[in-house]
Amino acid sequence: MGNYLPVRPDWLGLHEEEILEPSLAIVDAHHHFYDRPGWRYLADEYLADAGSGHRVRASVYMQALTRYRTAGPQAMQPVGETEFVVQAAQDVQEHRQGHAACALAQGIVGYADLRAGAAVREVLLAHLEAGKGRFRGIRHLATWDADSSLVNPLTAAPQGLLLDRAYRQGVAQLAPLGLSFDAWLLFPQLPELLDLALAFPQTAVIINHCGGVARIGAYEGRHAEVFERWKASMQALARLPNVSVKLGGLGMRINGFGFEKADRPAASEQLAAAWRPWMETCIEAFGADRCMFESNFPVDKGSFSYATCWNAFKRLAAGASAAERQALFEGTASRVYRLGQAQPE
Repeated sequence: MGNYLPVRPDWLGLHEEEILEPSLAIVDAHHHFYDRPGWRYLADEYLADAGSGHRVRASVYMQALTRYRTAGPQAMQPVGETEFVVQAAQDVQEHRQGHAACALAQGIVGYADLRAGAAVREVLLAHLEAGKGRFRGIRHLATWDADSSLVNPLTAAPQGLLLDRAYRQGVAQLAPLGLSFDAWLLFPQLPELLDLALAFPQTAVIINHCGGVARIGAYEGRHAEVFERWKASMQALARLPNVSVKLGGLGMRINGFGFEKADRPAASEQLAAAWRPWMETCIEAFGADRCMFESNFPVDKGSFSYATCWNAFKRLAAGASAAERQALFEGTASRVYRLGQAQPE
């Protein structure tokens, strides 16, 4: 599982909660499928989590190195993931109407090697064709840190990738095709993302996982410093109207909250209290209309259940207006990923 926390069903089962506001409509802005040795999390597993009591009406699928093509040009092999996810979504739609209230993978974000520059357009067009109206954007991970223990070896990137000329030539292909750019990186890299977002004002840039909070390894014991540095970078990014942020992804080992170390899983009140400074900073800086909640499942499932995660989000948003809550839980994700809209030609 690389750097991911193991999912322990017995441990997760030690804590259950009543679902808060079960009628509140949700678009889960970020989840994955995994089909790796020792870790299977595909449509059935996701739908079981999404169906655990909250009203998850749709989801956005995020690339995860799953079911690539095994033949043909290497650059085109990631298109296999889009093909697989579309088929899974169609199978649910056609055969399980009574079981799945969730419009699975209504939006899909895939992978293409943006370092190919202008040549990546051919791969993007293949994703669009394979996506059958669901394909919405690209995520080419940029995670790097001098402390290599913080980075998943499966997805480690070279230093300065967001500043690389060829990579930027690849990013330049996105907006003309109506595609967005999802950014997963660690918080010290946020200034590089600011530079990229400034260079491509017509490209929708979506920051993943609250901007890459890292508080272990080289950042252990430096929590106040990390927060202030992270906050300044996020406030700078928030000044750009083409940038939005996903609220979630704080159940990973690198975040340093340590939820996984307790004898029992944390209750939603505990999660909300731990996350509040980070998520409220994002909402204050970007506004609810550029923030969206995400499960980041199954990655965050190493720390808490799906039901508890969304209860925590609901507690965090309790003081928001009805319009702000609608944006946070479904409106922003629906708009940014253009869910329910036809894909541009």
